[in-house]
Amino acid sequence: MFYPLEVFVGLRYLRARRKNHFVSFISLASLLGIALGVAALIVVLSVMNGFEGELRERLLSMTSHASVSAKRGGLENWEDLLAQARQAPSVVAAAPYVALEGMLSRGNELAPARIRGIEPELEPGVSRVDQHMLQGDLASLQAGKRRIIVGRALAMILGLSLGDAVTLMVPEGDARSGSVTPRMARYVVSGIFEVGLQEQDSTLALVHLDDARTMAGLGQAVTGIRLEYQDIFQAPGLASKWVSSLGDESLQARDWSIENASYFRAIAIEKTMMSLILMLVVAVAAFNIVSSLVMLVSEKKTDIAILRTVGLSPAGVVKTFMFQGSVLGWAGTLLGVGLGVALASNLNTVVPAVESLFGFEIFPSSVYYITELPSDLRSADVLWIGGAALLLTLLATIYPARRAAAVEPAEALRYE
Repeated sequence: MFYPLEVFVGLRYLRARRKNHFVSFISLASLLGIALGVAALIVVLSVMNGFEGELRERLLSMTSHASVSAKRGGLENWEDLLAQARQAPSVVAAAPYVALEGMLSRGNELAPARIRGIEPELEPGVSRVDQHMLQGDLASLQAGKRRIIVGRALAMILGLSLGDAVTLMVPEGDARSGSVTPRMARYVVSGIFEVGLQEQDSTLALVHLDDARTMAGLGQAVTGIRLEYQDIFQAPGLASKWVSSLGDESLQARDWSIENASYFRAIAIEKTMMSLILMLVVAVAAFNIVSSLVMLVSEKKTDIAILRTVGLSPAGVVKTFMFQGSVLGWAGTLLGVGLGVALASNLNTVVPAVESLFGFEIFPSSVYYITELPSDLRSADVLWIGGAALLLTLLATIYPARRAAAVEPAEALRYE
């Protein structure tokens, strides 16, 4: 008496014991299917968000938030630009750098390398390489001493350890003849770092800024200035705005989202595809609601006819069955959201328990750099997943409800 008639009848149909138990089984299966699909989608997206954050942290441990360089050649007036950069809005630190590409050789071993010239005192402000040193430290890089710090994978390729000598070869072009001759220098390994990214650990090497300028033939110039901002996500806009405010057309700004675009584009595509695939699980469960309601309509034709004869309109019949199907879908969605949020929030506890129960490691430390499943639960993901599941279940009720409204009372009651 406290509910509209459609809600009252829909709740009675949900609570009533049915003659056809198969209909009840399909209803329960669809509810559980929606719950599992929603929970799986929340957990998977949370894990992928966690991997994205972990990747971003590892990438930015060796690269700055943004950099400013000359469009052509080296940056001549970098000292003044460095002082201005430190006064720019939201800039935490700034440091000059020189970027080179060359080859490292030791004995018969040869490996390509990206050489970065740095100021050891300023580098910790724009990167986290000092926190990833396995051996040695940044202070070992001294001007004119020809010391070099290499990644762990690069050291393994060349068979390097602390104190070993390695030859650095950098190509030098002759504009007149068009020929390329290598500029060579002998360096001593003074440190080894490990970030946990193959591209960084197997190709990157650090030398002192002055040594890099000598190898590059830049004189007193540098390649550019690296910037660290308070907020990583505001860095792209702030860096471009600051360079534009200088009014120097010869300068250009690059940021972490451009330099590492391929990584994050790949993650975005994977997240989109996983979302579509797992949403299909929810859609299949929603179609189970269609099946259960269609069979319920066939079972309840007599009841529908009686309701019609006592005054319930076709629109009322539609509302009755749409409400009943929506309750199943919404209950499954709420159950799935609760389960997904609980799992995503406690992966650090759940994963070790599963590994202990089945006796295996998901990410063995001997194979992977990341040994734990990172999870980043975002409210926006939970909201759109829940909203999409609710919409799918609502749409799934339309056809059976309209079919119920099309029941003719006289035909249904002819032989009753």
